[in-house]
Amino acid sequence: MTHKDFIPEKEPKHISSGKAAWQSPSNIALVKYWGKRENQIPANPSISFTLTNCHSTTTLNYSRRTEEQKAEDFEFDFYFEGKAKEDFKPKIQKFFQRIEKFCPYLKDYKFEIFSENSFPHSSGIASSASGMSAIALCLMDLEKELYPAITDEYYCRKASFLARLGSGSASRSIDGGLVVWGEHDKIQGSSNEYGISFPFAVHDIFKTYRDTILLVDKGEKQVSSTVGHDLMHGHPFAANRFKQANENLDKLITILESGDTSAFIKIVESEALTLHAMMMSSQPYFILMKPNTLQIINKIWTYRESTGIPVCFTLDAGANVHILYPEKHENEILEFINNELVVYCQNGHYICDRVGDGAKKL
Repeated sequence: MTHKDFIPEKEPKHISSGKAAWQSPSNIALVKYWGKRENQIPANPSISFTLTNCHSTTTLNYSRRTEEQKAEDFEFDFYFEGKAKEDFKPKIQKFFQRIEKFCPYLKDYKFEIFSENSFPHSSGIASSASGMSAIALCLMDLEKELYPAITDEYYCRKASFLARLGSGSASRSIDGGLVVWGEHDKIQGSSNEYGISFPFAVHDIFKTYRDTILLVDKGEKQVSSTVGHDLMHGHPFAANRFKQANENLDKLITILESGDTSAFIKIVESEALTLHAMMMSSQPYFILMKPNTLQIINKIWTYRESTGIPVCFTLDAGANVHILYPEKHENEILEFINNELVVYCQNGHYICDRVGDGAKKL
């Protein structure tokens, strides 16, 4: 499917009002996406674990506007955890502008959007992936009412496509398990337009992987991800980075099938450090890791070497550390976290999560 396939051609049914509700998860990338082209197209493919416990729950109420009420602009109210959130409305406005070509019914309705996160808003976990994917899924519920003939495959593909136009990583929050976003010559069906479920065999050990998120810094990032992505234009190492990401994803195809946790660790930790190396070598340069981030990384390396337990870390574009490990080692790793790592977390906070099944309709 291409973006042209997502433009409705038929006349919609007349729907006066309705309601949709979805719970959509966050995700953690194993091969990182950093750098994008126009219209949220990724400069390299990425693959992520869909999470379970870190999710956004969104309810969309919609009512048809009369001919007299219709205006040039969109009409919507946004509420976060029960309170009007005016400062988030420009992001929704921009999202609606990007998707209007593909959702030409948007100005026919007034929307009320109610959203809440399962994790604290100030926890330092990016909520754009879960939040924007949940809104996209609610809009697809409306579209299904307007165009009842659309298929389940089309529904999911377009939801991921729309989510991408709100936040790139949101395209990977529709499906569960391992999700690929971005064209890769070894992965049939992969697309820059939307995410797809990883189409190859996956060893059982990776199907129940755990992700414990250590909250090192709950504050706002000093550099937004959007700015960071833009700094890849003209970056001296950009071409090699994009090549590396493609090669790492290629290697993961075999690793994920074999259950080789040692090889998995080498790819995942290298990807995390390369992401931050790109930030530190851009112009202007910046550092999002904190001293405690490095303390945790060194502790993980020491623990892994001394115990032989295949635990590793990854990082998003921030200071917090995601600790990835097989389910069977959960008790030992949580003991390690409480004994040695929690001291490096802001207010001792961390979140226990795991690989999940994807978004859920409520």
